Amino acid sequence: MDALLIHLRDFNFITVVLRLLLAFLSGTVIGYGRARKRRSAGLRTFMLTSIGAALTVLLATYEYEMLCGPWASVAEQVGMKFDASRYSAQVISGIGFLAAGTIISIGHNQVSGLSTASGLFASVCMGIAAGAGFYECVIVVLVILVVVLDILWPLEPAFKRRLRNITMFVEFNALEDLNEIADKIRSRKGRIYDIEIERTRRDRNNYPSAILVVKMSREKPSHSGMLSSIAELDCVRTIHELIS
Repeated sequence: MDALLIHLRDFNFITVVLRLLLAFLSGTVIGYGRARKRRSAGLRTFMLTSIGAALTVLLATYEYEMLCGPWASVAEQVGMKFDASRYSAQVISGIGFLAAGTIISIGHNQVSGLSTASGLFASVCMGIAAGAGFYECVIVVLVILVVVLDILWPLEPAFKRRLRNITMFVEFNALEDLNEIADKIRSRKGRIYDIEIERTRRDRNNYPSAILVVKMSREKPSHSGMLSSIAELDCVRTIHELIS
């Protein structure tokens, strides 16, 4: 087994193809999961970033092999110095611009796309590892990413709903109604940590709204119970929980 891995880490045509295929497979697996969830960065984006990252490492390896072989005399004459790590460093820096494009603000202090941006960064790092011939690392990280992005994804909202902290968006008739909403929260022994007043426009009328950060009591920690009790107020027009 060790002898096979040593052979696979040699730089030749077969290993180059194998590394590119491994990068392609890694990007495909992660990208498929993101595309199925209709994220901004989908299947082809993850494929291309992973393959591109692997290609930069292969180019660095190729340049090193040439400078130590056919180009050695020329490199010695001009005093050329080579740093293979600069390729990977530039890729990691450059992916930040691409990943930033997937992060958007969806309103009410909520941000979407952070997981997709992180997935792109991880995909690039997998491509770099594949291009370097670090096969074991790529396979292990691929399994971990599938678990994090696909298997644990539905568990995160459920976990957040079990916490005592809740962030709500509430739209009501008039600013004076905010006192009634606060009284309802306190009647359930909740504590308001922060209130941010907004104003939305609907049906040519301006309705005040607010984002409330509340910590619920241990006796009544139900998120749905808190939302339902506030929704029963006549002054409340809409209410929903904000989960980022």
